[in-house]
Amino acid sequence: MAGYSLQEMMAIIAAREIKDTDIVLCGTGISMLAALAAQKITAPGVSIFFESGVVDVKFAQTPLSLADPRIMNGAIRLAGLAESLSLLQNHTTGPNVISILGAAQIDIYGNLNSTSIGDFSKPKVRFSGSGGACDIGSLAGQFWVFMDLGKKRFVEKVDYLTTPGFLDGAGARERAGLPGGGPAMVITNKACFRFDDASKKMYLHSFYPGFTPEAIQEEMCFQVDLSRAKEAEPPTEHELHILRTECDPERMVLKG
Repeated sequence: MAGYSLQEMMAIIAAREIKDTDIVLCGTGISMLAALAAQKITAPGVSIFFESGVVDVKFAQTPLSLADPRIMNGAIRLAGLAESLSLLQNHTTGPNVISILGAAQIDIYGNLNSTSIGDFSKPKVRFSGSGGACDIGSLAGQFWVFMDLGKKRFVEKVDYLTTPGFLDGAGARERAGLPGGGPAMVITNKACFRFDDASKKMYLHSFYPGFTPEAIQEEMCFQVDLSRAKEAEPPTEHELHILRTECDPERMVLKG
């Protein structure tokens, strides 16, 4: 891990996956940083938009939140929530529309909980809830998830289904009438996961330097396929330089 943080690793892992023709719906924080890093390093044509309706923004400074006016810099359109979500229903773009979400819990099929821990009527912890996450996860061509690894987060069954992943397996989204493609990647602070095309179950795709597949498995409540796992390439000096000096020079997101 010498020379970079796990947070920087997460941002670069995601940035490498974003293509020049993609349209990325993200929030502020690390998801925005990943999209911005992609725009500046490998995918200058990527379009970034936000749930609040800001479309194709060109960042001059890193905004703190969706309410920060800096998020509007250079945007081609300042719309609203309804118009923003309508972009997700444009089936001509399909999987090129990527949404990036976070959650408190996730299961092996990529179902997300960002509502409550414990019984919904008497929860141990109440979170902010869906916002647009249910709509986004249902409609987007694919969605990615950023979250820390740990048994409290990677659970056998989510306490509350906020955002549908692949529900209970292959064909379940189609039976439920969900047009979007479902979860594609889960990017954590120690490893990256993907979903099997046939079973729709999560599997370990890559682990970061300094960790092992076996150690990753120990931090999950369900068993995943480890056979396809490979060690991820650490960030290059060029990637880190762009991330630190052009994407977040004021350390709004990156810490340390």
